[in-house]
Amino acid sequence: MSLAYLPWSRPDAFDDRPCVADEHQELTYREFARRVDAAAEQFAEHGVGAGSVVAVMLPNRVELLIAVVAAWRLGATATPINPVFTDSEAAHQIRDADAALLVDATGTSPDPGRPCLHVDDLRREPLGTPLPADPVQPQDLALLVYTSGSTGRPKGVMLTHANLSAMAASIVDALSLTGDDHCLLVLPLFHVNAICVSFLAPLLAGARLTVLQRFRPEAFLEAVEALRPTYFSAVPTIYAHLVALPEHVRTDTSSLRLTICGAAPAPATLLDAVRDRFGCEVLEGYGLTEGTCATTSNPLHGVRKPGTVGTALPGQRVAVMDPGGTLLPAGERGEIVVRGPMVMRGYLGRPEETARTLADGWLHTGDVGILDEDGYLTIVDRIKDMIIRGGENLYPKEIETVLQACASVAQAAVVGAPHAVYGEVPVAYLTPVDGATLDVDGVREHCARHLTKIKIPVAFSVRDTLPVNAIGKIDKPALRADAAAGAR
Repeated sequence: MSLAYLPWSRPDAFDDRPCVADEHQELTYREFARRVDAAAEQFAEHGVGAGSVVAVMLPNRVELLIAVVAAWRLGATATPINPVFTDSEAAHQIRDADAALLVDATGTSPDPGRPCLHVDDLRREPLGTPLPADPVQPQDLALLVYTSGSTGRPKGVMLTHANLSAMAASIVDALSLTGDDHCLLVLPLFHVNAICVSFLAPLLAGARLTVLQRFRPEAFLEAVEALRPTYFSAVPTIYAHLVALPEHVRTDTSSLRLTICGAAPAPATLLDAVRDRFGCEVLEGYGLTEGTCATTSNPLHGVRKPGTVGTALPGQRVAVMDPGGTLLPAGERGEIVVRGPMVMRGYLGRPEETARTLADGWLHTGDVGILDEDGYLTIVDRIKDMIIRGGENLYPKEIETVLQACASVAQAAVVGAPHAVYGEVPVAYLTPVDGATLDVDGVREHCARHLTKIKIPVAFSVRDTLPVNAIGKIDKPALRADAAAGAR
């Protein structure tokens, strides 16, 4: 498996073409490689080597990419952390990954005693310390990307260099990327979407990328006009914000030859509005972290079917399976399963969950879909209770665990309520312990101490009892119907 996406394995890449930039700096391929070597030397001085893990807790900026690749330069693994995590959320990921070093913007680790390096102290010029000549093999672990699970705490998805290399090559093929392309990166870099679609793929193609730290609709369009990117990847919420801008907000978007929409279902009317307003093709796709980002996409060159998420990307196989493990014919509904070199190694330290998810040689997605006669996939439903808020995956169990830590809460159930902009938002249903009065403001404050802002329920409904189904479990479909009625 080729490791050509790694800059130091490509002598031809060490030139003066533009490579990466953000609001504060621009680096050529040669300069990026030197910054990577400088940071790798520094990491080695902190004890990082083959098999180590480097945690990177930064907002979108060039140094985040440098830190990730510097870890790879030593044969280590990188685990990117959401920079708005609370200390307890960040500490869980750092401990679970057993990170040898944290790079962040504070210089103080959320996990006391863990070595920490302030981003401003990253070395910028190499000292000439010898570095490993060939530190990485395809089967070596490259990324630990944490994704919440229906069983509670976030778990580390183990992605190898072979996974990343295959995914980057598949994206280059699917999008026809060349050295003339320029990606505008706006999605958060603690997600595989941003890492694979907006960083590794253009790097493999010899293209360039510009990193935006955050999304603001008008400022984003101004960046498109000024920087002249050829593509970007975004989630439906971002597109909804863009098309909602007043008609008088007009910018030159003619440089865009395509845009990508993923992470959550997008209404066909939204994609049509993007095409009409900005004059570029929108390719809707589907994937998950366990599949190293992308599994299907409507083709750039070929038939695009509205309402579908396209066909399998090069190198992958997508099928639909019944509960007994039988693959179903076109037109029948079942669980979406995936095969190919992009499928994860497994979940860190969770062999049983790995075995269930990778049963019989297929990645079981937990999503329900239908394939048509031409291999185009339509997403029908989600098996799990996951809430997708603006492209971010939220899992009720994690939020419920926090809620149930409140002394006055007897039961907690969290479901998604429809939202015009974000798609879904979490709402909580609570019952008090006998004789207690539930202080909703106190519960909300408790959530704020332990959960990222987007995971905090937007509404709390206190009930004497919660509905249960025939086997005594909380009836979440009934609660979802209640939440939907309340949202209207």
